[in-house]
Amino acid sequence: MILCRNTIRCVAAAALFLCCQSSLAQPYGVDAVNTLMPASGGMGGTSVARPQDFLSSINANSAALTQYDGTQYTLAGTWAGPTFNLTQTVSMPAIGVGTFSAKSSTPGTLAPNVGVVQPIELMGRPARLGLALISGSGLGTDFTHVPASNGTSSYLLALQVAPCVAVQLSDQFALGAGAFLGTAFLDGPFTGEGVMTNDYALRAGVGASYDLSEENTFGFYWKTRQEYTFADAYLPSGGGGEAIDVHLGLPEQFGVGIANTSFLDGRLLLAADALFLMWDTAELFDNIYENQWIMQLGMQYEMNDRMKLRAGYVFAEDPMDDEVGSTFGGVPVPGGVAPVKYVQAQFGVINNHRFTFGCGISEIMPNVELDLLAGGMPRESHHFGASTLVTLESYWIGAGLTWRFDD
Repeated sequence: MILCRNTIRCVAAAALFLCCQSSLAQPYGVDAVNTLMPASGGMGGTSVARPQDFLSSINANSAALTQYDGTQYTLAGTWAGPTFNLTQTVSMPAIGVGTFSAKSSTPGTLAPNVGVVQPIELMGRPARLGLALISGSGLGTDFTHVPASNGTSSYLLALQVAPCVAVQLSDQFALGAGAFLGTAFLDGPFTGEGVMTNDYALRAGVGASYDLSEENTFGFYWKTRQEYTFADAYLPSGGGGEAIDVHLGLPEQFGVGIANTSFLDGRLLLAADALFLMWDTAELFDNIYENQWIMQLGMQYEMNDRMKLRAGYVFAEDPMDDEVGSTFGGVPVPGGVAPVKYVQAQFGVINNHRFTFGCGISEIMPNVELDLLAGGMPRESHHFGASTLVTLESYWIGAGLTWRFDD
């Protein structure tokens, strides 16, 4: 009961922190996947085959929960600081935007991740129950301090409550399944009048884990898309018209991964994940992003019984779609291609490369482990049409505490 009460308090606190912040700074499109998790985040997000924190398993391959013994509880958070610069060289009277060059005033983000895993027995087989609060998706820019921007700002925040179960069907094979109840808040990205609104939506996920040998593990997961409808979220400039619902989705996604521990007497873990995000299945973003491949590489070296060092590298395809329509999520954008590209630029996560580092320190207190992570996304630029330029870079740091309780 004490653990349950503490979990509820931490979940509530984490939700408050998330709603008070503005945007994630290093996701793929708007999806963070496991780049913010306390251990996986230091390994480039690699977590499909042998995740080093159970939160990553709940958020991706739930079958990997069977790799964890005893009751465990994690409280983690990551702070990310983006630098998003926008240059507009041609005026667009149709949406009231003039020429300007400015840095987004969106502050840094605190993204919490909290969860618990509990061993059980299901139909005579070893199993695990997991529950987590996940900072799943988000992005934001703010140029309201620039008069020529006509109040340009974009905010998307998505929080997922994720229960799941995993069952060890044999010594080598495990299956898992989970649900994600998402609550999301949207403001923008259209110029004109609008309000921040919220909606709720469900998505499902399944995963599998198979030990190819004692040193090699293969993992797979699939998540369905998640569809939100933000009622009356946009009122066209000038007033007099009816408010328009904005339809927004998070993409269907697949992940495969392999992990190996055959080197240095098992002290070196090497992991590789390939992720595929199907942005064509996500409303609003189907006109912003193309389907995207991501390659994550990570390593962990156990220096001794207490210290683990981690590093990772990620290559992500630039997802920006060159062929955009004239509407986003059911909202028409007047004025031709240039205003459409201007709206697209507000979600311009354009960076191909990410570098991460981290460490894990066990027994900092009895039965308590500390994980630390840091990462960077070097500066890159992208032209959206002939008149809009975006430059983006980001750095982040995070930490997590895990309490372990034996059965």
